[in-house]
This record gives sequence, C-alpha cells and structure tokens, in this order.
Amino acid sequence: MSSMIMKVVVAGLMLLASADPGGGGGGVEVRTSQGKNYRAVELKNSRIVLSGNGRGGKSDGYRLKRPCWYEPAQNAEEMMDFQRWVTRVDRYEPKTRSETLKKFQEKLGEKGRWWTIAHDSSDPNGLSCQLAMDSYVFVPPNTTPPGGITLQELVDIARAALTVPEPKIKLSPDARSYVNLPTWVWLDGAGETTRSVTATLPGVMSATVTAVLKNIKIDSGTDKDRAEVKEECGPTGRPYAKGGEFTCGVTYLRASADQPRDVYTLTVTSVWEVGVQADVVPFAYDPIQVGATRDVEVGEVQSTVRKGTP
Repeated sequence: MSSMIMKVVVAGLMLLASADPGGGGGGVEVRTSQGKNYRAVELKNSRIVLSGNGRGGKSDGYRLKRPCWYEPAQNAEEMMDFQRWVTRVDRYEPKTRSETLKKFQEKLGEKGRWWTIAHDSSDPNGLSCQLAMDSYVFVPPNTTPPGGITLQELVDIARAALTVPEPKIKLSPDARSYVNLPTWVWLDGAGETTRSVTATLPGVMSATVTAVLKNIKIDSGTDKDRAEVKEECGPTGRPYAKGGEFTCGVTYLRASADQPRDVYTLTVTSVWEVGVQADVVPFAYDPIQVGATRDVEVGEVQSTVRKGTP
C-alpha cells in the first residue's frame, strides 16, 4: 500500500444506541457547496457535521452507496417533549395531535433511543430513499436498527464531500511554443497538497478522509508522431529552470497551424491518492483525478539565409 494514503481516524467511538448527540428531531441541514457545475454533498435532517480543508474545490462526483440512513436522536422522554412542542407550534387539530403523539407516549419509561431519518439531497434517489423508510424508529440500548448509519457509511460521507483544487496550468514558453522546443509544464499556485474532510456525528463517532497529491498526467492533445510527452513530474510538475533537466512537459514535433483554431489542446490531470489506514474500515478508494485544459500554439522556427557580398 502506498505511503500516500487516506487515513480513517475514529475518534470518540461509542455505542450508537447509548449516544446522546443532542438536538431535536432533525431539521438541520449541513451543506458543502462546490460552485457551479460542481457536485455538492447536501445532508438533510442530519446531525453530521462536515469540516476540514478538503471542501470548496472540485468534486470527482463520488456518490454514496446508500443515500439515506437512520441516525441516533433523543431518548423516549426527550422525543416526547420535542413532539409535544412540534404539534403545538404547528397547530395540529386535537385528534391529529393525539394520534401523532401516541406512538411516542407508548415508549415513555422504556430504555432506548429514537433514531431519525436523514438523506443526501444531492443524490437523485436521496428523497425517494427517505420516503420509503419510517421517519422514526425506537431502538433498544446497544442496538443499531436496519438502515442505521455505520462507521463505513460515515467514512463514505466524508469521501463524497472531499474535493480538490482544479489544476492551474503553467507553461514555459507560455504565450507560444515552437517545433522541437521543450514546453515545460507545472501547476501554478498548487497550494496545499494534502486535503481532508472530517464527518462527525457529535458524541457518537468521527471519520477523517485525507487525499494527497501524488502526481500529474499530461495529454499533449495530439498523436505521438506529433508530440513527445515526458511525465517525470512529481506532485506539481517541474517549473522551468535555466540549464535544468527537462523531465515534465511536451515537445511538439509539428506546428499547430493545421489544427482546429490553430492550437493543440493540452490537458493536465492531477492525481490524488486515496487509500485506507485502519483495520476498522478495511476497504480502499480509487484516486481522485481532476483535469484542466490549455491551448498551446506551436509555430515553426523561421531562419533567414543571406548571401555574402561578392
């Protein structure tokens, strides 16, 4: 397993049925927005808190295997108080209020905890998944109900929320290159090369997913007979250095004048390694790969031959 791996950190792990995350009956929305055309993880009616520097970048579209789940909520007495408040504020009719409160009254004095339903509303199947399940289930101590959230699923939520920066391509030469001239490639302002997201169910469990920028891949935008690519780039490429060894970039062998728009479209993809380091969650993730493109105009080197004066 690579040393550049995702770490799963389990902190404060308790028995789910005996935990007291606080709050009242759901209704809390946790959102991490990733901008236009970027997928956002949206946890509806969830107590899960997302944190870390791995949010706000570009997502690779990872989706949860199950877009809805139960989370532990209040004990019987706390839930009864909450439901009394809800039905009073919402001005239920007396009969409807009595029917609504009945199933909560029946659990008074019993040991255990109510679990409530939450879902990922960014998933097209999230809401329909939730509607197919009961909104509340009462669970005895030291028990997880069918559909109850697991540590593995909490790790998946952190993974789905994890984003990385979109590559910003830097070239030398920058404005225009020439046939047989090495074009150096690197990432401009790569920033932090380690990104992490922590998903926490307060008082219950926490999981942190970390991705590390491992390398970049280069697509010249043309065939091998027109360009030679070198990809000994390291995590962020090789900035141009006078007299330095050219190990990361493209040497174009033919001009781009016969290409659409008279340019080659070069693509640089950053590869972030993701893995697992914890026996409690023995599975791995594929790398996160995000790319960006850059137009490269390649010209011919012109030479002028002058005859000497007789």
